[in-house]
Amino acid sequence: MASATTAASPAAPHLLNPNATQTTLNKTPPQEKSKPNDIVAEFNYYKDPGDGSPPAPAIIGKPETYDRPEEHVRMVVHDVRGEEDKLSLDTTGFQIYRHVSAEKDFRDEDQVKRVYYPEIEAMIKEADRLSTGTSRVHIFDHTIRKQPLPQSTSTSGSDSNDPKPNTALSDPVRRVHVDQSYAAAPDRVHRHLPAELVPHLLSGRFEIVNAWRPIRTIRKDPLGIVDASSCPDSDLLPDKLIFPDRVGETFTVKSNPEHRWCYLHEQSPEEVLVFRCFDSDEGRGRARRAPHSSFIDERYANEEARESIEVRTLVFHVDDDKKEA
Repeated sequence: MASATTAASPAAPHLLNPNATQTTLNKTPPQEKSKPNDIVAEFNYYKDPGDGSPPAPAIIGKPETYDRPEEHVRMVVHDVRGEEDKLSLDTTGFQIYRHVSAEKDFRDEDQVKRVYYPEIEAMIKEADRLSTGTSRVHIFDHTIRKQPLPQSTSTSGSDSNDPKPNTALSDPVRRVHVDQSYAAAPDRVHRHLPAELVPHLLSGRFEIVNAWRPIRTIRKDPLGIVDASSCPDSDLLPDKLIFPDRVGETFTVKSNPEHRWCYLHEQSPEEVLVFRCFDSDEGRGRARRAPHSSFIDERYANEEARESIEVRTLVFHVDDDKKEA
């Protein structure tokens, strides 16, 4: 399967390594299916070595460091279609946003930035109920998976330091993860925004929010996401990725039978999954992150490869805390 991806995948090879070690399998999902399109699927979690320690850092250019011990766990995945009004960034850590984009092809990088980026900025502001004029959305990265592989897949603000950024592994990421750890999130602001703006932007609440849209209706390899309220921080472990010029950090996730996995069956291009990867606010009970992973729906194993675009954003609420106080 050929796939076009931006830098997000090659920048995180520890999420894509297929050579897992120390695997186990839970054959009895702890939850029950309650809707026709609830399914049972396997998820790849980090296997705790027994002492609660995080994985050793992955070093770009040294594939032998990418391996992670995995625990393969079968879980019920709940179809949230018909329940969209019960979802929100603050409660579940994700929501479904209905939006028709003017961009249909997603092949021309310049057009994606010119047409699609402003749509996403407006969408995130509305989804997150931002106040206009006092808050800001900054897109720093996007990933496109589409057939066939274009000649160029560069992006603005690309994270890639991989010497071969256009040869990323084609399969969707099938390891449960959060794109950003709490400790590393402020580094994103320093990295992607002008230095003179950073102190002001970090003086208030900020988030990292992703918007994931199918380019065509998803059947094969849908994206699953964990209800944030079912995943305590104790299930998260920092996972460092060492680049030649910096150190990044994501969260890997330990299995927990209480995790409530969700997806949107046959998600269409007009149904955007908006989810939170980080929130600096610790005091108001908001969901701070939603672990996620693609998974195999065996009913559609022979369908064509999925096509999607994922946009990653920094969201700032510099004056919002004053209004909520």
